[in-house]
Amino acid sequence: MADFPKIILRTPAATAFSAAVPPLLQKLYGARGVLSDSEIETGLEQLPKPTMKGLPEACALLADAIQHQQRILIVGDFDCDGATSTCVGLLGLRALGAGHVDYLVPNRFEFGYGLTPEIVAVAAERQPDLIVTVDNGISSIDGVAAAAKLGIPVLVTDHHLPGDALPDAAAIVNPNQHGCPFPAKSLAGVGVMFYVLLALRTELRERAWFSDTRPEPNLAELLDLVALGTVADVVPLEQTNRVLVTQGLRRIRAGRCRPGINALLRVAGKEASRLVAADMGFALGPRLNAAGRLDDISLGIRCLLTDDEDVALSLAAELDDLNRERRAIEQSMKDDAMRVLAHLQLDASNIPNGICLYDPTWHQGVVGILASRIKDRYHRPVIAFADADDVEMKGSARSIPGLHLRDALDLLAKRNPGLLNKFGGHAMAAGLSLAKADYPRFEAAFDAIVAELTNEEQLTAAVHSDGELQPDDFSIEHAELLRSAGPWGQNFPEPKFHGRFRLVQQRIVGERHLKMVLAPLTTSGEASQQIIDAIAFNIDTAVWPNPQIDHVNVVYKLDSNLFRERLSVQLLVDHIQAVTE
Repeated sequence: MADFPKIILRTPAATAFSAAVPPLLQKLYGARGVLSDSEIETGLEQLPKPTMKGLPEACALLADAIQHQQRILIVGDFDCDGATSTCVGLLGLRALGAGHVDYLVPNRFEFGYGLTPEIVAVAAERQPDLIVTVDNGISSIDGVAAAAKLGIPVLVTDHHLPGDALPDAAAIVNPNQHGCPFPAKSLAGVGVMFYVLLALRTELRERAWFSDTRPEPNLAELLDLVALGTVADVVPLEQTNRVLVTQGLRRIRAGRCRPGINALLRVAGKEASRLVAADMGFALGPRLNAAGRLDDISLGIRCLLTDDEDVALSLAAELDDLNRERRAIEQSMKDDAMRVLAHLQLDASNIPNGICLYDPTWHQGVVGILASRIKDRYHRPVIAFADADDVEMKGSARSIPGLHLRDALDLLAKRNPGLLNKFGGHAMAAGLSLAKADYPRFEAAFDAIVAELTNEEQLTAAVHSDGELQPDDFSIEHAELLRSAGPWGQNFPEPKFHGRFRLVQQRIVGERHLKMVLAPLTTSGEASQQIIDAIAFNIDTAVWPNPQIDHVNVVYKLDSNLFRERLSVQLLVDHIQAVTE
């Protein structure tokens, strides 16, 4: 857990909600720029129409392939968004009548990311008539060209930001490509593929493809997968994504989801009926991602695709084992990194603007998580590198609010021609590769770029708080209201509060989690008679527990906990600080 941050109070904007929205939610929504009842509507009718650039060409390609029973090969990515995109594409195309559709996901350790010429050669062995990329392809200029030489058209569906040049594909569907009128630019890859299927269904309907013996499929049955991929990819939860996630959550809570999702819930110890978006991001997504990080994401895809509950549970157990292994590797790497940083004795006077870390023993599949952990501790953009081979290294980068990572890397690459072999990504996360011999030069260039593009305020750790709660606010009613008011996530953050509490009890549970009993303080500063359970995950066990401390400042989320069929209030503590005066 990082040092205690600066507290910034959220300021609610003036809203126009009806009386049907509770005052607490009006305040929270207003602080997030959501100002009226219509903006919190999450029915499917709120989804914008499929108006993406490239959709007509994409639908014509796919409809022709389905009608002529051509072989369609989906080429995915090796993370949770890529896995769910692959499954949505495969299940959706089959439901629409495709008789020959299969998938291929590059092993990150053999082929790297995206539709490379090498993966095209592997794909060609299956003799596809059409390649469809999901969650990748917008930067696959050489791969698309390699497919064209073999006479294989490529349909690119992606959501990553495009570079200066686009691949010469048969069609490209990406809401972030130049000239695309679609208003929801924040779709994950799985959301883009879902929209392609919606438009394709309309195209096939106009071609009179459906009949009594071949009825139109209900594509809403795919929304559990769409929700999972959207949350796991940490894309901004603007209204379109909130609709997709809400609808998927409703299906899961009602027990109408894929057997693989149910199995992942079981191994994660989560109750489907009480699932929230955060559970997808912190419990389900990591187990799927572990397969892509350590082994092969196909294991996760098979788990999501199977209709057999026993097979799903067996595959989910394998994913759970991989996730435990991933956590152990991550902890070892984090310990290595913290030793290096401790040796540097970083403080406000000498901490780099952008932190680069490299160790030849680190695992290539886990450096992204390591970068995220170090970023959280030091509040700096971080890139963690591992060896790709004898001459090249691959890095995974995580950013802080205010620095658009992909734009920063693009500027760095333009000022230092040839320094980067490849890069791509989003505002908050990116990947890159470079020659190991160039690492010192890159480290200096990255620090300089970050210094240029950020200011002191952006490099100061801060947390936005929705204020302080009074003792009467710590109720099951409020906790359940907040759980149901989401889905919360990126750019629509879950409510956080701050305050001072009397520390009644403290102990370590698990390996690194601080279990506490807290008593909120009254307006006069006295401890109330009410006591509340609280937990802080991944605490510094060299500091906590501390029997000398009896009062703490905390930043927390108000939640409820179901244990042995009893609901109780629980605080999920993000930051804790001892009060010594």
